[in-house]
Amino acid sequence: MAKVGAGRAGGSRRGRGQRRAPTWEISDSDTEGPASAEANSEAVARARDPAEQRRAAAEALRLLRPEQAVRRLVVQVDPAILEDAGADILLEALSSLGCEYHIEPQRPARSLRWSRVKPEPCPSGVPPEVWAAGEQDLLLLLEPGEFLQGILQLTQVCGPTCSVPWIFPESPACPHLAVIGLDAYLWSRQPNTQEMQQPESPGMAQAMMAVGWPEVEEALVLLQLWANLDVLLVASWQELSQHVCAFTKALAQHPFKHFQERRAISFCTAACWVAGARVTRDGTGLRGAWWRQIRQFNRVSPAMADAVVTAFPSPRLLQQAYVACGTEQERLDLLADLPVKADKGKRPRRLGPDLSRRICLFLTATNPDLLLDLSS
Repeated sequence: MAKVGAGRAGGSRRGRGQRRAPTWEISDSDTEGPASAEANSEAVARARDPAEQRRAAAEALRLLRPEQAVRRLVVQVDPAILEDAGADILLEALSSLGCEYHIEPQRPARSLRWSRVKPEPCPSGVPPEVWAAGEQDLLLLLEPGEFLQGILQLTQVCGPTCSVPWIFPESPACPHLAVIGLDAYLWSRQPNTQEMQQPESPGMAQAMMAVGWPEVEEALVLLQLWANLDVLLVASWQELSQHVCAFTKALAQHPFKHFQERRAISFCTAACWVAGARVTRDGTGLRGAWWRQIRQFNRVSPAMADAVVTAFPSPRLLQQAYVACGTEQERLDLLADLPVKADKGKRPRRLGPDLSRRICLFLTATNPDLLLDLSS
């Protein structure tokens, strides 16, 4: 804030014995003062501080852990589901899991929807799409009769123009289907012997036998191929509750896995423990990197790598020596006679033509599919 007119008033009216009270004026440029600049510099310093970055990454990773992420999952349950007596088993399973569930009207009816609550404040190191993963998952519960009706419609009108039931244009999510007690329902609809012997009811018996397990299996294949629609057939509410809990746990693990996939590869780092040699601009570390490169060939001892590196301290020097050779055979045998230091009591030996040929092909060949080691 800037003090306006205080000095001028005191100087011009001091002789008259009058003094104006100092006035203060708020300016939009006050936020750009030294204090604001200092705060911004501190924020930038914290953002650039490696320790602060590590702490932020650790906090983001902690929030993404499945045991933490499951607490921010909310399962929205349609009130129509509660009309069934077995729905209490589902609600108890959700409570024991640790996630929240809300009884709210859903569209379509008799459905469960999962949503994710973002933490406040949201860690800056986590992309927004990681938190939004899996927010449109929906499970639609169908009565066995309703499911068989849809199957009858699906199997009677086959082809690309067939309208797949249970797909709602107003819903952005592709639902998963769950049917409880379909097997028992099909068995209950089979006519008994007396009904089959009655001639006056052939139409009713034919209608009851219109949809069976072969039609159900055919419809499941059609739903999977045409609409990518999964159908869960369970015998009881206990099995449905187990599936809902397993699905909720999988949703809790999804952000953590998605975040891990987006991160840099953990072993590509410049830490001192990494099995590699760093090469600086002035050439420091080049000899060690070149020595390790030679050691990666099969059947190469440290003494053999020492012989190559001693004769040619860098791969560029060796390439220049290959260019100076007159024939291809001379290049292949360039390193064959290099002396290899032997242990005490052992006869001196040389590098040999095999390794000389492999190193030559490694540095001069242009075919990426060329096999360097003939013995492999």
